[in-house]
Amino acid sequence: MSYQVGSEVGVLKQVIVHRPGREVTRLTPQNKEALLFDDLLWMQQAQKEHDWFTRVLRAEGAEVLYLQQLLAETLEVPVAQDFLLERVFDERIFGRDGVESLRGHIDTLDSADVAELLIAGLTKRELLESMTVPNSMDIQFMDMDDFVLNPLPNHLFTRDTSCWVYGGVSINSMTKPARQRETLSYEAIYRWHPRFADHDFALWGEGTSEGRSTIEGGDVLVIGNGAVLVGLSERTVAMGAERMARRLFEAGQAEQVIAVQMPKERAQMHLDTVMTMLDQESFIRYQAFGDRKTWVLRPGKDANSLSIEEHGPEDFSQVISAALGLKSLRILTPPYDELTAQREQWNDACNVFAVAPGRVVGYERNSLTRDFLTKNGIEVLDVPGDELGRGRGGPRCMSCPTLREPL
Repeated sequence: MSYQVGSEVGVLKQVIVHRPGREVTRLTPQNKEALLFDDLLWMQQAQKEHDWFTRVLRAEGAEVLYLQQLLAETLEVPVAQDFLLERVFDERIFGRDGVESLRGHIDTLDSADVAELLIAGLTKRELLESMTVPNSMDIQFMDMDDFVLNPLPNHLFTRDTSCWVYGGVSINSMTKPARQRETLSYEAIYRWHPRFADHDFALWGEGTSEGRSTIEGGDVLVIGNGAVLVGLSERTVAMGAERMARRLFEAGQAEQVIAVQMPKERAQMHLDTVMTMLDQESFIRYQAFGDRKTWVLRPGKDANSLSIEEHGPEDFSQVISAALGLKSLRILTPPYDELTAQREQWNDACNVFAVAPGRVVGYERNSLTRDFLTKNGIEVLDVPGDELGRGRGGPRCMSCPTLREPL
């Protein structure tokens, strides 16, 4: 199998998701903001909703891969386990003796339990159920219900930490501390899991080594025709977009990257929270987002150089349509009053996920947006999202396509 995502809307063939698990039960009123959630999730209901979501994807012909299972299988590879544990259990945090004790505890677990621990986290109380207090100042200083290892509830949003762009994948350096350790899971999976280890694909982003050149998959739209949209948002910086562009151009995988100016706010944290693609020429867009300033990056005349063109907001649609080789775009903006528009956007109405051209998955609670899209010829497959939506992510956020059919 050759992994390839050449568009946002080609028929979906394979996708990575994460079924919410024990990590979401770690959310509390005290820690939810630090863990980037606005509310607490009811795990069992969130799982039912997620199962509905994946049934829809399978019914559309897609193979669904589960992140936690991929991670557990990757941990069967000794070099992968060493890679992960050396970086997760850092001597600079836990001390030499603390790391030895923690690694000794990990060595008693099978790979499925290790994967569970890495995602769900570990409290001091849980650790002491299986061992005496490690000789670590950091751990001894903790209260019993403090986390020795923080949970990763945002693994639910598989879109952000890695994203496939044409013939390669970007393993992304994440902006917020609560998500930075997620990157290690994908670094290990793509390097050592049997599904990926024997395949030749490029890396557009190399994970934690990218440092502050952050880019997140929710800001990356593979619009096709050798073009990529990248939102410069709360989470993605200009240098992250530039580094991806340079690698794509050097590999001959893209002809232009269009960087889009965005407000730096949580309500519009990623480009796909305000604008997603519906078919080869259509987008849905939140009305308050409007036309934006853009920068078009192309290969320069000399090796290793870039051409950068700046365009005002009035050129927004023309810049994208030209990149797609179209005379014009169809940008669908639901005609709501401001209050209704804010409510629908907050509930991820614009964060739909295409499984084929003109056929998208969206939350059923956004009924006004669904009806608007239906009237405009877009078929919407409803999935429940009352619990899942509490994490401020929709169907596109919860999916990392690895293979789509070419258009």
